[in-house]
Amino acid sequence: MCLGIPGKVLEIEKNVAKVDVGGLLRDVSLDLCPDVSVGEYVLIHTGFAIQKVDEEEAKETLELLRQLAEVT
Repeated sequence: MCLGIPGKVLEIEKNVAKVDVGGLLRDVSLDLCPDVSVGEYVLIHTGFAIQKVDEEEAKETLELLRQLAEVT
């Protein structure tokens, strides 16, 4: 099973995006998803943006992950 984490694209330089993932900043490759723009949400897996995701869905997923972290 693979786990993809949503994040919001804050900056793009060449094919690398700086992405906010629940308050943590990560550099993510856009090689697999080159049509992403600043302000959009992407699903991240192993350092790559693999697809765009809806903002509402991304926020809901991040909230569920936050709640899960509190339980464990």
